[in-house]
Order: sequence, then C-alpha cells, then structure tokens
Amino acid sequence: MRKFGFALVDAFTLVPLCGNPCAVVFGADSLTSSEMLAIAKEMNQSETAFILKSSAYALKARYFTPEREIPLAGHPTIATVHIAVESALIHPPDQPAPFKIQLELNDGPIGVEIDSTKTPTLIRMIQRKPIFSETHDPKIVLPLFGLEESDLLPGAPIQTVSTGTRQLMIPLKAHEALRKILVNGEKYKLYRERADFFSPHLFCLGGISADAATFARHPGVSPDTGEDSFTGSATGGMAAFLWKYGFLKNSSFIAEQGHWMGRPGRAWVDVIGSRDDIESVMVAGTAVTVVKGELNLS
Repeated sequence: MRKFGFALVDAFTLVPLCGNPCAVVFGADSLTSSEMLAIAKEMNQSETAFILKSSAYALKARYFTPEREIPLAGHPTIATVHIAVESALIHPPDQPAPFKIQLELNDGPIGVEIDSTKTPTLIRMIQRKPIFSETHDPKIVLPLFGLEESDLLPGAPIQTVSTGTRQLMIPLKAHEALRKILVNGEKYKLYRERADFFSPHLFCLGGISADAATFARHPGVSPDTGEDSFTGSATGGMAAFLWKYGFLKNSSFIAEQGHWMGRPGRAWVDVIGSRDDIESVMVAGTAVTVVKGELNLS
C-alpha cells in the first residue's frame, strides 16, 4: 500500500470553512501525472497541490484542477507554503523576520515571502511580470455570462492578462452586475476552446468590506468547479489591469471574493512598477489548516 499524507487548507482566510479550500499532498515524487490528476478528481477541489523535492529550491509544487494541470495558481501557493511551514518542510530563520524562498513550478520558480512576524503569518506570492494579450469583443463575451454591454465598466476593455496564468479580465461597473452572472455553459466552452485564456475573472471596484477596493467572482464550468471562492492568480492579473488602465488610485489595496458563496476571502495586493511598466504583482494572504489525513493507494 502506497501512503501519502495530505491536508485540506483554507487559503485567503483565517476562519475555517471560509476562503478557498485546497488539498495538498505531501511527498508526491513517486506519483505520476495521471495519478495526480486522478487524485485531484477525487479531492474535487478547484485545485489540488502536490509537494515534491527540489534540487535547486526550497520546494517544488505541481497544481491540478479536476480537469488538467495548470502552471501557476494563487490559493494553492498560499496553501502549500502555509502547510510546508506548519509541517517544518520550510524552516523560518532563528530571529523572527520576513524571509523569502523560491518555489519551483513546472514553468520555473516564483518568489514567496513569508512574514511570521505578523500574527497570523502572512504569505506573499510574487507573481510574474504581467502580459497583456488579446482584447475581446464585449458583444460576444458578455452574453456568455448573462450580461449586457451596459454592465461593463465604462472605458474598460475585456482583455486576457497573465501574471502566470492567462485569465480573461471582465471589469463590471457595479455589484449588481456581478450578481447577474449566469454562465451559458455550452457557448462559454466553445468560446474558451478557441480563445487565449484559461478562465474568466469578473470584478468591480468597491469591496464588500469598507476597507476593500475590489470584489470579484470567478465562474467556471464542469468538470472544474462551478465557481472559485478566491482566485489568487486572477487577483494579480486584475490588479495589473486596474493599475495599467488607471482605475486604481493606489497600487496597494485589499481585494475580496467569495462572500456571496458563504466563503469570504481577502488578499493584500501590491502592484510594483509604473502604470506603463509593471514589474510584478504581489498577492498576500493567510491560511488555516482544517483537515490532515492519509491517502492510501494500492
């Protein structure tokens, strides 16, 4: 019997059963890609993370949805680093201070800063330099989500943006527009198959909480989960989009997501660089472990 430890971690929250849950499997070096995908289907979370040894960096991680492997994701990174620190796979320095590690992913390493001087520990993911790609026709895209052109944030394009994962940025003008979202699954799948993005991120200015600057929804379709409760990678792309096009006054802000799903989450976001030359986006969050167990494979 092959046995692997695993944990279920809620990321971008400190309250169990809030934020975005992620299954994390330890010591996954002997697992094949097909086995990892099968485990991700079994876990049935939006993403499952697998921790492996790295010859050059602190850790290696691979991320799977129930449908496919993805190169980078936000809440699995927060969850992976959280449980790695909690399980002593990563050792903080003797003197309490923020410290950085490099986390190896399939498409290269990313930087992660761990600030254990704060209570709770804050994990800051340093996402890649944003890439602004194809713009999309609102007349075609918005009906895929049950929306109209009048729901779009005035003066804003619909555009694919990546800080590691290509996300379709759809800026809306109000919370009321976000509440209207109803995905036309078949038409959406057909559009995504020929487009340049992995998933859509719909958002507006103004959070649910008074101190938050944005609120977002991240719908999906089967066999992936129906809606993501907090999407760290897309939050980075959203921040780059809003900063580039002048919709944010401050490059540091709080982003919220998941409240209408009963899983409220928040991230602390910093855009690094000028509006014309964004160097990177840092997305920070906390996490809490809710389950630890053992995975048994024949």
